[in-house]
Amino acid sequence: MTLCHRHILFKWVGEKLRTACTGRYNRWQEQSIPQRRDGHPVTAPRTAAIARARQILADRPLYLDTETTGLDARAEIVEIALVAYDGALLLESLVKPTRRIPWDATRVHHISNEMVAGAPTWAELWPQVQALLSGRRVGIYNAEFDLRMMAQSHTAHRVIDTAAGSNAFCIMKLYAEFFGERGSYGNYKWQSLDKAARQCGISLPNSHRAGADARLARAVLEFMAGTD
Repeated sequence: MTLCHRHILFKWVGEKLRTACTGRYNRWQEQSIPQRRDGHPVTAPRTAAIARARQILADRPLYLDTETTGLDARAEIVEIALVAYDGALLLESLVKPTRRIPWDATRVHHISNEMVAGAPTWAELWPQVQALLSGRRVGIYNAEFDLRMMAQSHTAHRVIDTAAGSNAFCIMKLYAEFFGERGSYGNYKWQSLDKAARQCGISLPNSHRAGADARLARAVLEFMAGTD
């Protein structure tokens, strides 16, 4: 065996040993973390997420959700809902987009082109939305997506507003820390709203309409805040 071959062999063996030891250490860590009665591990990020949820609820936030023509860079809002901190529905309206709603989107939220034909445009509806959002904290499940859809709807309808979403917070990201499932890169995995509801034992129906989803997001935040 040449010196080069020995070096390769030693490197391979060392890598195998390191992988085995790391795996055992990670399993030992998981086993050593105390478990709650509900099966969730007691971790610092989870505890911090609970505290954060309680802090947010103390501000009596609103909850926002949208349905859209799709997911791409030209997609627009076709329905928006705003729910008060106590669950009351403040606004729920269809929105007439500047482009047709594709069938793939209609299949998910059941909003058709015929349904939005007589609806207000985003430019017509925005002043009412803006008045409700003004100065309020706003909880959104996957805030990045809904804020992007609002910005794209602004562009499509030539609405000028730079303050949209400035007081928004993402319930999805907070729930990811609370739930604690790790992804392949060690980051917290985002859970869909459907999954989060099932994991929390929430019985609210998820109809993929804006009003129902806004209330579901509210229920998830309240579940986190109510956890010991």
